[in-house]
Amino acid sequence: MATLLLFFLLAVSVVSADEDAFIGVNIGTDLSDMPSPTQVVALLKAQSIRHIRLYDADRALLLALANTGIQVTVSVPNEQLLGIGQSNATAANWVARNVIAHVPATNITAIAVGSEVLTALPNAAPVLVSALKFIHSALVASNLDSQIKVSTPHSSSIILDSFPPSQAFFNRSWDPVMVPLLKFLQSTGSYLMLNVYPYYDYMQSNGVIPLDYALFRPLPPNKEAVDANTLLHYTNVFDAVVDAAYFAMSYANVTNVPIVVTESGWPSKGDTSEPDATLENANTYNSNLIRHVLNNTGTPKHPGIAVSTYIYELYNEDLRPSSVSEKNWGLFDANGLPVYILHLTGAGTVLANDTTNQTFCVAKSGSDSKMLQAALDWACGPGKVDCSPLLQGQSCYDPNTVVAHATYAFNAYFQHMAKSSGTCDFKGVATITTTDPSHGSCRFPGSAGKNGTLINGTSLAPSSNSTSSGCLSLYFGGGGSFTNSVIMGVLLFSVVLL
Repeated sequence: MATLLLFFLLAVSVVSADEDAFIGVNIGTDLSDMPSPTQVVALLKAQSIRHIRLYDADRALLLALANTGIQVTVSVPNEQLLGIGQSNATAANWVARNVIAHVPATNITAIAVGSEVLTALPNAAPVLVSALKFIHSALVASNLDSQIKVSTPHSSSIILDSFPPSQAFFNRSWDPVMVPLLKFLQSTGSYLMLNVYPYYDYMQSNGVIPLDYALFRPLPPNKEAVDANTLLHYTNVFDAVVDAAYFAMSYANVTNVPIVVTESGWPSKGDTSEPDATLENANTYNSNLIRHVLNNTGTPKHPGIAVSTYIYELYNEDLRPSSVSEKNWGLFDANGLPVYILHLTGAGTVLANDTTNQTFCVAKSGSDSKMLQAALDWACGPGKVDCSPLLQGQSCYDPNTVVAHATYAFNAYFQHMAKSSGTCDFKGVATITTTDPSHGSCRFPGSAGKNGTLINGTSLAPSSNSTSSGCLSLYFGGGGSFTNSVIMGVLLFSVVLL
């Protein structure tokens, strides 16, 4: 078995181990208030995003990207694929208009021909390889083929029997397309583009795949999935799918084509049928994915080998049809505010989300007042927040509303907990913002205008059983209601301590 494993590891010289992986971002445009190209580029620069993928070749955005150095993958939309795949001249015209017109000022490094064609547009599959070859020929004619790679993104669903990965193979009904496609990628030094969505794998597994396994959360050794043929241990769905694709290629006698993951992510909101589409899970998945990729962890089959990945996606696309989750894969709203703040300590500067480190936790608009009150009680009690500024006559008493007071208490707890995962949720009635909620003489913990010595952004209440902060007596009333409030708060909001 050791000899077999060594063979697998040596036989596939995919990408040199000293080539660092990168994190990129997909940019969709199905927004009712799509930012201007200059606004998009400004956000990319502020977030140190150096790799992007477009779903078309939008001229205005490509012009705005000129002289930024940002590496761009442009795309041939599916609706243009049939024409390009049947005409060398049409392909050459497309390259001239959408690529040659923009390089070298705009750093176009790849062309994605179609998107998930085999599963989304199977009637175009017969011309897919021709389309790639025609596009590539146009690049060769312009001496751009060495700097611009040509490929096509695939859904991971074309891989059958994906676990154990060593037994995975491509759907053989697509052999007339996949075999010449892989040979083309091999001969041109390109890579297999693969869309990997552990969220959907988890959702479709009917409980077989644990949520932690999908989210890259640490697993005890006895919970890791083991490939019985190679004895490789898999701690997350992402690696298992990528390795399944490597093994599937090897069964097609292609052993030196690298993989770039062109889409991966997790939705931050869903309907009642998608209970795990949450801000916290989206944050956990994307934060862990970014760390995993940028640490050059590789996969069990190819440890240390780059698996560069594009996150889906930059913006929430509110115009996308279908489910609620389809509209909520973005890292940012259309106004450029982060949907959530990624937990990226030690993962470099890319996608820091918060370029000023000025992020605050506030009460979510439209939240139930009873839920807000319970959360406020918890923060000022068991949460040990110093709520004395909320007492009558103090700096943050006005406006005297549950929303305003809860916002202060939520943020104080959030700052004290160093903005760590799960500390701005409060059972769904809190959210993160980059807008400082301070007002007048009321300075919120974490504000750049806050004076005095801070302990992780705020101070604790004097003690958990003291009313000297004023918050306990103000919000809990007598001893009986205090005890009930504490119990209710612990039951409702213990999640923030996890």
